[in-house]
Amino acid sequence: MTEMVYGSMPSRVSEPVIPRWWRTIDKWSLTAIMVLFGVGLLLGLAASVPLATRNGLPEFYYVQRQAVFGSVGLMVMVGVSMMPPQMIRRIGVIGFAITLSALAVLPFMGTDFGKGAVRWFSFGFASIQPSEFLKPCFMVIVAWLMAASQDINGPPGKSASFGLAVTVVLLLAIQPDFGQAALILFGWGVIYFVAGAPLTLIGGIGGLVAFGATIAYESSEHFARRIDGFLNPDVDPRSQIGYATNAIQEGGFFGVGVGAGQVKWTLPDAHTDFIIAVAAEEYGLILVLMIIGLYATVVVRSLFRLMRERDPFIRLAGTGLACIFGVQAMINMGVAVRLLPAKGMTLPFVSYGGSSVIAAGITLGMLLALTRSRPQGQIGDILRRGR
Repeated sequence: MTEMVYGSMPSRVSEPVIPRWWRTIDKWSLTAIMVLFGVGLLLGLAASVPLATRNGLPEFYYVQRQAVFGSVGLMVMVGVSMMPPQMIRRIGVIGFAITLSALAVLPFMGTDFGKGAVRWFSFGFASIQPSEFLKPCFMVIVAWLMAASQDINGPPGKSASFGLAVTVVLLLAIQPDFGQAALILFGWGVIYFVAGAPLTLIGGIGGLVAFGATIAYESSEHFARRIDGFLNPDVDPRSQIGYATNAIQEGGFFGVGVGAGQVKWTLPDAHTDFIIAVAAEEYGLILVLMIIGLYATVVVRSLFRLMRERDPFIRLAGTGLACIFGVQAMINMGVAVRLLPAKGMTLPFVSYGGSSVIAAGITLGMLLALTRSRPQGQIGDILRRGR
């Protein structure tokens, strides 16, 4: 009887998770990430075999481990990218609390693996670098605090986020890991700028960073040695930078040929920090430009999609995640061509390293989740209605 009077109400059938995810995800960025991982395995076949031979391990030991780590990283990325923004925020807050605690105890329980900086927890069969996992969580919690501060009677989120940034930077400086500290400050500054920080304040913070760098140079032999090596006009051909720059010059436009490169036999970090030198020597400028284009695709497309988003938390968090991903890649490649002092940063999703590739999976998973298409109105609609 009710249906005869009022008509039938069709029940809403919710779309399954995977089809909805595939329909709303940025497929160009997803493809670029998959290609980056494939390039990393290809370069790992060339760069890691000499290291495995020197260590008395099977030839493809590191490649196989990278394939396992990368598969885990991709699964984590896909899983995180299916989550709603509210879940991304919760994961970011919880993850930040865990990783910040890990950084606090790292000086007492960590190891440096003979590299002069205590950055890892060693478990024998594997090691973890907490700072890699802290970066995406930090971007999320800072975005949440700054977005909340824009509400009427909202909390002092900008001041709180600055306090968190200072705390993280001090913990990283203790290791010392000034590269990651600079990346954290950069990400915080980008989010603060997008949230509406005055340029005078940004300039003042830049002055404080320069002052802090001067103090670090005077007090840290590790930091001073890297800066002096960068400023020295004469490059020691037997240093890592010397080997890397020579390999890039030898590669030219088309490379010396697959497997014919020599830098992988002399560089101890050819499979991690200087993987781009292996790419330039064996495959030439062509592959390097392709790698740069893949990173640019992810960053630029993400920023364009975020420009149309009306939720301030999504805009701020997505911008921070996209920028730290792209800038880390720029720093890694800039070090290899001696545009920047040595930082000890990996090339995301290309360099060898379990912590690096899994943390990159979390970062990109969060970014893909925040840049998915949503049925809500976009910020352009609000601006047009206000006219």
